[in-house]
Amino acid sequence: MSSLKVGLIGTGYMGKCHALAWNSVAPVFGDVPRPHLAMLAEASQELAERKARELGFERATGDWRMLVNDPGIDVVSITTPNAFHPDMAIAALEAGKHVWCEKPMAVRLSDAERMLAAARASGKVAALGYNYIQNPAMRLIRRILDEGRIGDVNHVRVEMDEDFMADPEDLFYWKSEASSGHGALDDFAVHPLSLLWTLLGGVRRVCGHMAKPYADRPAQGGGRRAVETFDIATVLMEMENGASGLLAVNRSAWGRKGRIALQLFGSRGTVAYDQERMNEVQLYTADGPKETRGFRTILAGPQHPPYDRFIPAPGHGLGFNDLKIIECRELMRRIAGESAHLIAFEDGIRIERTVDAMAKSAHEGRWVETDASSSSPGSSR
Repeated sequence: MSSLKVGLIGTGYMGKCHALAWNSVAPVFGDVPRPHLAMLAEASQELAERKARELGFERATGDWRMLVNDPGIDVVSITTPNAFHPDMAIAALEAGKHVWCEKPMAVRLSDAERMLAAARASGKVAALGYNYIQNPAMRLIRRILDEGRIGDVNHVRVEMDEDFMADPEDLFYWKSEASSGHGALDDFAVHPLSLLWTLLGGVRRVCGHMAKPYADRPAQGGGRRAVETFDIATVLMEMENGASGLLAVNRSAWGRKGRIALQLFGSRGTVAYDQERMNEVQLYTADGPKETRGFRTILAGPQHPPYDRFIPAPGHGLGFNDLKIIECRELMRRIAGESAHLIAFEDGIRIERTVDAMAKSAHEGRWVETDASSSSPGSSR
């Protein structure tokens, strides 16, 4: 595997995560050459130069088009707001670059479909930033399912809640604009859907509801501005394997910080997981004496790869940025032509179609087919 020359567009929350991953992947895994951090793009030359110094990039530009067209770049990380993903990803793919784009693919399904077409035409790797699937705990749950330890999964419940939009007096910003998408569904629900896709496969049909907890918010410069997106969504689901499901997401849930609560109910047991306790899995199996049955906590440790690449001792725990480093290593595997545990555009489009069906269902008040199912879970691996 040769050293990849990396370009990064955007240096906000996820941009920094990508930069940390590119900086850390070689020393953590020890089996790949250190990527060359070639160029960084931001909204202005001044900001780009400052961030390039902070994050270790060689060159800086205030024009992202200069970055994607640079012949010295092999792979482009796209970490800008959602609405910018299509133009940037398509331009990078058409310029012959591999793409690592943050979720969701796009605000509109039609744009996501264009991104997929560009990826197919380019022959390059096009992956999405679903780092929660990289958690060793998720890989453990997949093995538990594959081994039949809880039997056939017949019901799934998943919730994602945070409170960064819980205060009705917080200023209106771009996540409340219709141009950012539906709201909690595409900003949020794509994460639990990525877990379901990896563990169980696709969703066959949905019946959804979306809600606005607050009609308006204070506007910059005074007055109030109407909220255009939906911060809460609840969806009934029929999974591709026939299981029933419930998805509930809320960006205005006071007290919840990074919660993805997943429960998988099977014919012989249950698996439960909470992202706020991301190094633990709860497992119940219907075996042994009834008087001593109960959930047991499995704590992540070196026996759950690739935890061992970070820490040699159990109980110390991985974090969000560590999952991004694992995702970066999987991306490098895929670029090298190896099997990789990723959600590429080919699978990401099914998540986008599922979200689109959920929003359509909410607006029309009926069950909607998703056109997003697959014959097997985790097909991008």
